[in-house]
Amino acid sequence: MSDASETRLQECEECVAPAEAFSLIANETRLSILEALWQADTRPVRFSDLRSAVGMRDSAQFNYHLSKLTDQYVVKVENGEESGYDLRHAGEKVVRAIISGSFNEHPRVDPFPVEGSCAWCDGPLDARYDDEMLAIVCRDCDHRHGNYSFPPGGLNDRTDDEVARAFDQRVRHLHCLAADGVCPECSGRMETALEEEGDCCLGDGLRADHVCVQCGHTLCSTVGLSLLDKSPVVAFYADHGIDLSSRPYWTLSWCVRDDHTDVVSRDPWRLDVTIDHGGDSLTVSLDATLAILSVERN
Repeated sequence: MSDASETRLQECEECVAPAEAFSLIANETRLSILEALWQADTRPVRFSDLRSAVGMRDSAQFNYHLSKLTDQYVVKVENGEESGYDLRHAGEKVVRAIISGSFNEHPRVDPFPVEGSCAWCDGPLDARYDDEMLAIVCRDCDHRHGNYSFPPGGLNDRTDDEVARAFDQRVRHLHCLAADGVCPECSGRMETALEEEGDCCLGDGLRADHVCVQCGHTLCSTVGLSLLDKSPVVAFYADHGIDLSSRPYWTLSWCVRDDHTDVVSRDPWRLDVTIDHGGDSLTVSLDATLAILSVERN
């Protein structure tokens, strides 16, 4: 173990245990304090102003609940007349989770049509939402074009088209982070492995598995999906007058089908993804980590 790793472990010896950390916010008043800090126009917020925002008249009782949050979810800022309380990052994460609806919302959404057609049978596509997962599915052959997490809060105040657009952007963001080695859940180290067997919500067989070594979070996709934000691919479409960010990933066959990807070698891995448009083609060669090795345009 490196000296840096030992230092991090030593510094975390006084970390609060997960069960205790969650027990600290298992109280309506404490959640109200976090929400009041989140909604404050300016921070830090003075004790009296915070108590007024929460609506608690008993100062001693309010101070008791605030003290339970301090250091773990809230920080006390000492700055003369500007002294008061502010949210720590953990406190912000709790409020964001509440706003997203992940803790307390379980909406039911009827399937709705989305742009594009099935990459396998050319049938119409629907978006289907269940248990905080949104899937793009062919209405005719039932082939999936992705099935990824989408918190309930993402459905609020959006039309069906806006939900589909938000989902597309979320999937791009999740996979860009994962392919770059950053877990979208905990920011831990994400490792990529290539597999040629097994099931995935995209592709027919060959897939990229992204696994976080810290929290175990996983994402799988076709190899092509990792190229959505890569400059050679973006430039290729721009030369044809197309803004790639405006095209939902499920309308791009090379993002959802692995028959655009050729396995050149397995030891070491070398993959060629070929993208065709307007009579032109772009071949991007990748290694086992999905890093670009070379680009050829014809």
